[in-house]
Amino acid sequence: MTVVGLIIEYPPKGATPPHRHGGAAVSAYVLKGAVLNRMNEDPIELIEQGDSWHEAPGCHHRISANASQTEAASFFVTVIETDKLEREGVSVLLQYDEEYKEIVARKMQELK
Repeated sequence: MTVVGLIIEYPPKGATPPHRHGGAAVSAYVLKGAVLNRMNEDPIELIEQGDSWHEAPGCHHRISANASQTEAASFFVTVIETDKLEREGVSVLLQYDEEYKEIVARKMQELK
């Protein structure tokens, strides 16, 4: 089993495209600001500073976005994965929906 901790920072209006985390379980704790969060078919939730959420393996994270148009938001993520992470590397932990893969690839190239 592998445990990975990350700090995710969203600028104002920042977001992550819809995605899954493969077979990983994910827990997140909001350090600063507030995050809009929608998983599977659940309603959108506002997760504020000091609050947290959990994603079961295979969960479809449909919306993950900074709730503020003017302030940054950040959250600490703990990802728990089994041997798949060891075999395939960290890229297995963030699997964007098909329709966003090209957009994400272009943005990554722009950042280089």
